Amino acid sequence: MLQEVLIVAYLIVALLLIGLVLIQQGKGADMGASLGGGGSNTVFGSSGSGNFLTRSTAILATFFFLISLLLGNLTASTEKAVDEWENLEVPVSEAPIMDAPASDVPASDVPVATSIPESDVPAAQEEKETDGTPN
Repeated sequence: MLQEVLIVAYLIVALLLIGLVLIQQGKGADMGASLGGGGSNTVFGSSGSGNFLTRSTAILATFFFLISLLLGNLTASTEKAVDEWENLEVPVSEAPIMDAPASDVPASDVPVATSIPESDVPAAQEEKETDGTPN
């Protein structure tokens, strides 16, 4: 239960950290602000957004590393289930082999007809006796 909560928190912190890093301006952006393009920095006050964003990034990075260490510690102390494919030296238990029947044809309860026709052609039907007039 604790591990699932930590994984969800880890993902949320990671996404927030990525978002904050993408929002921040690079160091070269200060040069453009000095030429008159710094009007957008007044939203966070006169000191600009750098102070708020850098502190938030540092806090989220600290949480990210702490949760990473906790998850690593939790998974290292748990034992993995033994996989059958890991130990190939142990022979596989053999299932008993059933004796094959004398014939490959499956047995049936329905009696089999013993008379086999001598020809492929069906026997001719007896012609109806007619009075000699065509129909």
